[in-house]
Amino acid sequence: MKTFPMFLKMTGRRIVIVGGGEQAAQKCRLALKTEAQIVIVHTGEIDAELADIIDEGRAERITGEITPEIFAGSALVFVATGDEETDANIHGVAKSVGATVNVVDQPDLCDAFTPSIVDRDPVVVAIGTEGTAPVLARQIKTRMEEILEPNLGGLAALAGRLRNSAEQNLGPIKRRDLWRWVFSASPRADFTSGRERPAALAIKEAIANGGAPTEDLPGVCVVSTGADTRDMMTLRAVKRMQEADAIYFAPLKDMTVLELARRDAERVETIESNEVFQQLFDSAQAGKRVVWLTNADTEASTFCKELAAECSAANIRFETVAGVFPSG
Repeated sequence: MKTFPMFLKMTGRRIVIVGGGEQAAQKCRLALKTEAQIVIVHTGEIDAELADIIDEGRAERITGEITPEIFAGSALVFVATGDEETDANIHGVAKSVGATVNVVDQPDLCDAFTPSIVDRDPVVVAIGTEGTAPVLARQIKTRMEEILEPNLGGLAALAGRLRNSAEQNLGPIKRRDLWRWVFSASPRADFTSGRERPAALAIKEAIANGGAPTEDLPGVCVVSTGADTRDMMTLRAVKRMQEADAIYFAPLKDMTVLELARRDAERVETIESNEVFQQLFDSAQAGKRVVWLTNADTEASTFCKELAAECSAANIRFETVAGVFPSG
């Protein structure tokens, strides 16, 4: 990646927008979605939309000479006068005080790019192409708009309000199971179907009663990577990697397979199956959900059969997930 994707806190910080036309108005609409203080810098006639925003007190206007002091301490600067030479000159003034600058339609002068955004506040999906393919970003945005329920942000906000209660009543693994249940089972279905009150009550009852309803999840899961590439892994395999507390793996041909795992899962590279056998057991008996990644055929593996027997004797649920192997 040439750019680093992240979300910046904007509360109490300044966004400076230079320009008075439609391009500046577009950036202002985006900035208004945040809690930043907005400053519009422009002399002369100004777009009617921007004028209304200023009159309503949602943005401050600065006129006159453009000086470095205008940009000092700003979180972000948008330069959008519509004139390339003027924009380039303003870019130089803003950079003289170390500002982070986005110059509209001049990617070579951009420190940051504005992504296509799917807004389910507080859930926000940002899609960027480093300025190379904005049409593609918009196409992906359309797909994401179709996938994410319109009121999903309300459920996320509810979870945020209940997070302290969950932390006070549940341990780390119970909390993770709770939120997995909230966002993948009946609470999400109820909430996004308009049954918000029953969903909220169910979540509160789960917290008070010691956790989410029991899910039939494996304590130990052996996942085959198939042909040892991420495109040969099944949806169930990815799901189990997202649920895992610890992932053990032999050296993989395609290490990007690990990018499919939950980001904060423990990752342990190991070669000897006898060594991992005991590690899997110890982790599972400690209450963790464990995945062993292999490129072997899980259904035919002697290792899997022996591990399944040991797990059964220890009352640990065991599962294998087959990979996809090319034919021929």
